[in-house]
Amino acid sequence: MGDGMTTTRNAAKTGIGDLEPISMGDIRLQTASSSAFAEAQAKARQCETEAYEKATSKEAYDQLCQQAIDNAERAFTVTTTDCSTTERDDSPILKDKPNSSTEWYAEGNRGETIGAYTSCTPCFDGLHSTIYKSHAEDGTVFAVKVTTPHLMTAPHDTAREIRLLHEASSENVVTLVETFNLDGGRMAMVFPFIKYDLAQLLQRDMVTATQIRSILRDLFEALQHIHHMGILHRDIKASNILMDSPDGPAYLADFGIAWKEGDPGSEPKESKITDVGTTYYRAPELLFGYKAYGPSLDLWAAGCVVGEAIAVGHRPLFDSGPLGSDLSLVHSIFSTLGTPDESVWPDVKILPDWGKVEFHTYPPRSWQDILPAVSSKGRDLVSRLVRYQGSERLSAEELKQCQRATRFFSGCNTHSPPPSSGEMGSPAEIAK
Repeated sequence: MGDGMTTTRNAAKTGIGDLEPISMGDIRLQTASSSAFAEAQAKARQCETEAYEKATSKEAYDQLCQQAIDNAERAFTVTTTDCSTTERDDSPILKDKPNSSTEWYAEGNRGETIGAYTSCTPCFDGLHSTIYKSHAEDGTVFAVKVTTPHLMTAPHDTAREIRLLHEASSENVVTLVETFNLDGGRMAMVFPFIKYDLAQLLQRDMVTATQIRSILRDLFEALQHIHHMGILHRDIKASNILMDSPDGPAYLADFGIAWKEGDPGSEPKESKITDVGTTYYRAPELLFGYKAYGPSLDLWAAGCVVGEAIAVGHRPLFDSGPLGSDLSLVHSIFSTLGTPDESVWPDVKILPDWGKVEFHTYPPRSWQDILPAVSSKGRDLVSRLVRYQGSERLSAEELKQCQRATRFFSGCNTHSPPPSSGEMGSPAEIAK
């Protein structure tokens, strides 16, 4: 029975063993306070000991531990619903972040001018774009994304990105404020500057279970909206989910490789590009050359995001190796979910590259083994999204109708809608 001890010891690492209701302020202080961590760890060990003494078998022990985890989640949900979302000055993740133009100018960072946007300083330099941070005179901060369309290769397409962002405009999709041409054939896209992405919050362990559920709910709201419009995002990952605060709301960003049937920049429906998605979020059908994929591609990636968000230590579900290779990712998926055959994955018979390589036959691991010491509701949601057969993955619409799935999102924060691009205005309009 000693093998089962790992479950609750892992839970102690995230403070999930803390079963007593606490305030939102206490939750945030726990992440920065070693004494609070020690207290949570002690309570987790107490629960572990009680489960050990009561259980008559390893199965009973695991069940008691799971009940403690689910009870902790319910306690957190009750005490964090409708709490204040005001940012604390002493929150570690919010420190040393200039929030006003005065504070920023004091650092001597004047930057360059891009169109009507002054004081632009680069904050991200990628293969296909550079993103600048620009401060308006009233303190409003913008993100200016500069691309060179004629140097891009498929599936990257700035003109299509702009069209689909306009079409996809909604509460949980990042707002495109305006676009304009620059010299040298460059194009600028302007967005509100949004401080954080989910990957950052997870890496710093600065987001609570309730905040995670709220952020993920916003992700699925965005997916339901764009899929209803026939848009595939094709690059769902934690770093493309943005928010100004850990409390949300969250916005889906980066439509640089998004697709819609009939759009002049999109490939034909049955021969889409398979070089889409990012490393360990890529769906297995892509790895075997399937070009007629649909919205379920995004749902696999979303399931990977959920798994990463709720896992102890926020470890990704799968591993594509140091080089991000397809073979490493296939091995990771197969050794986790089991090596599929036609009975598990009927679509293998239409995958162009299936059968070209012979893989070791791995048995499937249980989801409790894959995601130990997490909410049973969260684990159940991941298991309904991360499935080989695309038609068996819950769609974003089905997820809203599925009682077992929606229970995971109970107690989430509610948000006010973001300003529309018309309400945001340009720097010149804001200065009036």
